[in-house]
Amino acid sequence: MSGFDQTLLDDADETVRVQLTVNGRRVACEVAPRETLVDCLRNELELTGTHAGCEMGACGACLVQLDGRAVHSCLMFAVQADGATINTIEGLSETGVIADLQAEFHRRNALQCGFCTPGMLVNAHELLSQVAQPSREEIRDALSGNYCRCTGYEAIVDAIEAVAQARDQGGGTK
Repeated sequence: MSGFDQTLLDDADETVRVQLTVNGRRVACEVAPRETLVDCLRNELELTGTHAGCEMGACGACLVQLDGRAVHSCLMFAVQADGATINTIEGLSETGVIADLQAEFHRRNALQCGFCTPGMLVNAHELLSQVAQPSREEIRDALSGNYCRCTGYEAIVDAIEAVAQARDQGGGTK
């Protein structure tokens, strides 16, 4: 290979060990330095509820909680999350912390194809953990980073508003 540095090829196969706490479980993954967090979650850990949509952080399908805050996992390298605590839609669902949101989304038909639903629920959960009684405008603003082609958003806003009201009246997960 004339004029070509073989070490570039060797570096391309390099992996890095990343340690995470995912949905309450300590895990370690061997990832390529440029592997995204969404790909690590889906491919290495088989947590497929987190979706890879636009891969530009515009659609919200890849939202997860990283150290308690919603982040676009398509915009993060897995190595950037080393040592972090991550909650995916599976973890939030298993713990029951979003059970009331899930039930209200179902009751109001706020999901159709379901592709955007995990990101919507992660975002709604974060909103309601920060603002107990958000206005409809605040809900819409919080969802502005989530893209849905099926529902027209009204049923989603209705569902989140209903859960906020129920929680405020003492009925529902906090």
